[in-house]
Amino acid sequence: MAERKLKKVKKSKVGPKKVNVYATDGSVKKQIELPKIFHTEFRPDLISRASVSIIANTQQPFSPKPGAGMRHAVSTWGKGHGVSRVQRLKGASTAAQSPNNVGGRRAHPPRVNEDRTKSMNRKEMRLARTSALAATSEFSRVIKRGHKLPNDVTVPIILEDNAEKIETTKEAVGLLRTIGLDDELARAENGRRIRAGRGKMRGRKHRERKSVLIVVSGACPARKSFANIIGVDVAAVDNLNVEQLAPGGLSGRLTLISESALSRIGEWAS
Repeated sequence: MAERKLKKVKKSKVGPKKVNVYATDGSVKKQIELPKIFHTEFRPDLISRASVSIIANTQQPFSPKPGAGMRHAVSTWGKGHGVSRVQRLKGASTAAQSPNNVGGRRAHPPRVNEDRTKSMNRKEMRLARTSALAATSEFSRVIKRGHKLPNDVTVPIILEDNAEKIETTKEAVGLLRTIGLDDELARAENGRRIRAGRGKMRGRKHRERKSVLIVVSGACPARKSFANIIGVDVAAVDNLNVEQLAPGGLSGRLTLISESALSRIGEWAS
């Protein structure tokens, strides 16, 4: 069979995208052009596959306890009693242990030795990441994803490198507010709710909305200060992946990138 070739990326015919560079006081410092990688073709199919693959490969194997639902002294009455021939507790009529009974074992439970990982070609994963990154530069996709920001703000929001030196969460929140992201912070804070189901008893009581993604060049004080804000994620540019840029496979996340991180992104092969 002929080897399947990856679809070539179409080169955009539009001009260079210009965005503002914001200072720590919220003022516009200058304007710059985004790297050519932000003109990558939008591929929602690859973004969705990459997101599913990342989530599947980070899940912990699980299974019920061996012997769960089987620790009973049971026997069957046999035929001729006018009742179903299921296993029942000895000395009583309560059914037990069978998969179709309350308190019985599971019929086909998950096993820890099952392989639930999902593989994806390296070039496809790389293209999905660049496509998700390019989607962050489209204002309409950011708004469609549910983010709230002023109409005069350019996306992705580029910050000067002094933003990476912010050491307190109070200063981090102040920076986001000076840019005009008050409604976005309120949206994430009001979206925090108690999870439905058993998960609330297993260390994951609350669910939160995904808000701003902060991309920094590397280890810096801002990684801790911004991470304390509800819904905000912080990622180093070398560890950036599709699930951070497009959580759940939904592209257009509101992203803040430092100037040094943007220059590192420009070095990626598109």
